[in-house]
Amino acid sequence: MNKPIERLQLVRQRIANACTAAGRQAEEVSLLAVSKRHPAQNIMTFNTLGIQSFGENQLQEALQKQQALQHLDLQWHFIGAIQSNKTRALAEHFQWVQSVDRQRILQRLANQRPDQAGPLNICLQVNIDREPQKGGASAEEILQLAAIAGDLKNIKLRGLMAIPKLTGDPLEQHDSFRRVRLLFEELIARGHELDTLSMGMSSDLEIAIQEGSTMVRIGTDLLGERQT
Repeated sequence: MNKPIERLQLVRQRIANACTAAGRQAEEVSLLAVSKRHPAQNIMTFNTLGIQSFGENQLQEALQKQQALQHLDLQWHFIGAIQSNKTRALAEHFQWVQSVDRQRILQRLANQRPDQAGPLNICLQVNIDREPQKGGASAEEILQLAAIAGDLKNIKLRGLMAIPKLTGDPLEQHDSFRRVRLLFEELIARGHELDTLSMGMSSDLEIAIQEGSTMVRIGTDLLGERQT
């Protein structure tokens, strides 16, 4: 299966089936096309098929694509690790930043977001399984970051993003996703107006949707094999 339209149909069907199994509506889960290491032409192709939101994790690569595709109405999400010296470009050129896990980054994004651009949509990245090789804050740190975000201008805290550990045990996968959802619900109970739970990729989107995901991030299964 190589045709973009066929890959998109398959991914959308998986999302719909997962939602049905979970007693949810397919419209409750949005699709973020992870376009890292894919050329601008691929993004154009999927945009003609109705995809507007694209995720990138390398800043310079993303900026080049944005320049090439500035004539299109696209929504750009940054989903990679964030260095302090890159926050201005993120604040100026993206609509979403999903990988915020430190107070310094959060404050720099708020300070550097142009007023005329409108609020920058933020997801806090939680390292729910405390894996040392991954980015993300602990659950305890997330509660603190969310409280800080509520007092900052030019950003809008939308929710959480997570990349739980890879495991062949469905029970462990469910547990990781469930703990992210419970943290999300705790933040709402504390008064935060959140609507986005970004979790689930090609290999685990069904479990993520069953546990409450509102956004799945799909790369290879949607756009095909990446360029090296």
